[in-house]
Amino acid sequence: MRFMMLMLPADQCNAAPDALPSAEAVGQMMRFNKSLQEAGVLLALDGLHPPSAGARVRVVDGKVTVTDGPFAEAKEVVGGYWIIDVGSREEAIAWASRCPIGPDNTIEVRQVFEMSEFPPELRKAAEGFEDPRQSAA
Repeated sequence: MRFMMLMLPADQCNAAPDALPSAEAVGQMMRFNKSLQEAGVLLALDGLHPPSAGARVRVVDGKVTVTDGPFAEAKEVVGGYWIIDVGSREEAIAWASRCPIGPDNTIEVRQVFEMSEFPPELRKAAEGFEDPRQSAA
């Protein structure tokens, strides 16, 4: 089963566009990432620039609007993610529990949908879409 672990760092909501983590924080995170890799469960991971460097695209009344960051209403933001392949939700939570996060930070664990979970009518609606993971192999 694939799970996405979303890093929700409390300090990134109002961070400057050029904000970077400390060398100590990066070192701790790389040790955690290496443990995922060595266990053979890591499929993908990335860290994200702060929301102040981003943009939000919305459709309002049929019209596309773009808002540049920072976003005043943001209470939680995604700072990065991991995709892991483990045997259960409990195992994914156990991995998230080992992550070196600071106070007030959160890791949200969410299972990734697999096509086999969908009923036939939804699988039919997805016919013809080539999974990019398959074409990259």
